[in-house]
Formats: sequence, structure tokens, C-alpha cells
Amino acid sequence: MRDDGPSGLNERIVMQKDSQAEQRWHILVSRQASGSAPFFYAVTSTGIVCRPGCPSRLPRQENVRFFDHCEDAMKAGYRPCKRCRPLGSSHPHNGMVLTVCRLIEEDPAQARLSTLASACGYSPSHLQKTFTQKIGISPLEYAKGVRQLRAYRELGQGSSVTESLYAAGYQSASQFYTEFKEFSSLPAGSHRLAGRGEVITFAAAETSLGVLLIAASATGLCWISLGEDFAQQVQELQAHFANAQFCPPDPDFVDWLSQVVGFLDSPCEPLDLPLDIRGTLFQRQVWEALRSIPPGMTMDYQALAERIGKPTAARAVARACASNVLAVVIPCHRILRKDGGLSGYRWGVQRKAQLLEREQLRRTKEGSSKEND
Repeated sequence: MRDDGPSGLNERIVMQKDSQAEQRWHILVSRQASGSAPFFYAVTSTGIVCRPGCPSRLPRQENVRFFDHCEDAMKAGYRPCKRCRPLGSSHPHNGMVLTVCRLIEEDPAQARLSTLASACGYSPSHLQKTFTQKIGISPLEYAKGVRQLRAYRELGQGSSVTESLYAAGYQSASQFYTEFKEFSSLPAGSHRLAGRGEVITFAAAETSLGVLLIAASATGLCWISLGEDFAQQVQELQAHFANAQFCPPDPDFVDWLSQVVGFLDSPCEPLDLPLDIRGTLFQRQVWEALRSIPPGMTMDYQALAERIGKPTAARAVARACASNVLAVVIPCHRILRKDGGLSGYRWGVQRKAQLLEREQLRRTKEGSSKEND
């Protein structure tokens, strides 16, 4: 008999996701168009988003990120390819959007509405409204995304902070550090070479939700994962912080582990531990909005997008939820599909259902206690 329970559903979701990524990669290798299931691919090493079949050089598979829509990749800071023109030109506004993107990419400091509007023949207010409706972010936010992606790439290649900030298009060190704080809680230098120079402490424990693995930097908790295979979780952690130095826990860190275990059993109680939340400006907006959802309550991706003031960015919001590496603390398990069904969850749909059930039971008990009082 086929298992249609949460665990079986989660396995099928993971298999479908992996299968889709492999199918899309094979299409790229074959240099074919995407056919009946269109998609776009972004290359992390170049910061460019392309159509399948683009005549540019085939990227390495580990540097490829797939998107259902070109606009989603652009919201993440990728710029449209000049050769395959993934944004297209059939819609009259697409030409303007492409022109604005090119001007910003050539010089992110020139993202002033008056300059862009003059170049495109639009009024500043019309350009702002049209660009934002089409892409989901303003020209100024797009310029920030372009600088941010370039800064990460430069730092990841080992450039100094000074070299990186000017190569990324920042006009001054003060501008760089001001914007950098918006999408990272760490000093800029710590992003060089995927954690080189950082010391990451980690520990694991068996819990009612499986194996819990936590890790912390000098700033605070930077990783919380749940799973069945401890070795696999450690591999994921080490891949995420590829060049960091890892060390075993001390007694104080073991106490942190105990607190997180208790938090899993009672997720309605606050976790009073420092956090090291790393992500882009957009991701951090999404994660802060997630943390504002009360225990026992749920929301869908569209509602979450509206909460952060980006109603057209529901797909990008979903990806930000999927990028979360702090299970439960950033409660992406409180996001459901629009029809109320369980959507995918990085640590398993069954665990998501269990967390929601625990929160609902706690909320019901608290409600009954207040009525009795």
C-alpha cells in the first residue's frame, strides 16, 4: 500500500525537487530551450540570469541556481543576460526595465530616479511605479542588490574589504558598511572565503523530532537543523561554512544545546539565546516577518509578501523561507499553502506538522486557562 502520510509526502517532495533540478541541468547541458516547462538559471560566479539555450559558456553545476521566473532572479540581485535577453522584449515596458537595469549595472551609484527617467523618456514617478510593478523592487533596491551580490562575490574570491567595496560599485566605505549591515550581522571581512577565520562550535542531541544539530559563531547561533542522519547534517553544516574552523562544545555550549532541545518541545516559549542571522536584505526582511507570527498562528506566502510590503514577491518569499538555516527559531514552519495545506519544509513535512500541532495545543490550553480564570 502506498504511504500517503506526512513522511511519505515529504520524501516525494524532496525527490520531485531533486528530479526537477536534474532535468533542468540536463536541458542546460543539451543547449536546448526549456520547452513546455520554462525556467531560468542564474550563475552565482557571474551574477547573471539566463534562458536555457543561452549561447554563453556552460557554467559549473554547483554555481547554478534555478528560478521559475526571470523577475525572481532579479529580485535576488542577478542581472539579465545581454545575449539571451531572459526578460524578453514583447511587452512595451520590458525595454524600459532592461535599460534601467543596464544603467544601474554600469554604475549602481546612478540609480537616481531623475537620471534613469531622463534616459528612458519616462517621468520619475511613472518609471518608479512601472519598474516596481514589473520586478517587485524599486530601482534603488535593485542597485543595492547588484552591489550586494558583487560584494559577496568579491569577498568570496578573497579580495580585501576595500577592494571588494569599490569593485562592487560602492562610492565610499561608509556607504558600504551602512548597506552591509542591512543584509549581514557579521563584519564584512568574515564573509571572505566562506567563513575563513571563523570558529564554529557545534553539538548534537537526540530529540522528539529527530537529531538536532546546532552551531554558533562568536556572535550567536548560526545553524539549527533537524534530521535523521547526524553525519549528513554535519556535512551540510561544513559545506555551508566551507572554510571555517570547527570545534567541539564546551559546558556552556552544551547548556545552549539543552535550551534549544527544550525550545523544540515547547516552541511557544521564547528562546533567550543570541542569534547570528546571516542573509541578504530581502531574506532578513522575510525572516523578521516570520518571527513576528505568533505561535499557533499560520500564514501563506502571499500574505507574508504583503506583510513586508512586496505583494508581487510571493515566490521570492518562498525561496527565502527555504533558505532559512535556523529551524524553529525562524519559524518558517508557520507558512502554509494558500489552500491551508502543508507546503514543503527543509527539515521534513512531518516535523512541520508536529511543530504546528504542538503550537496549536499550547495555544488551546492557554485559551482554556484564561477562560477558567
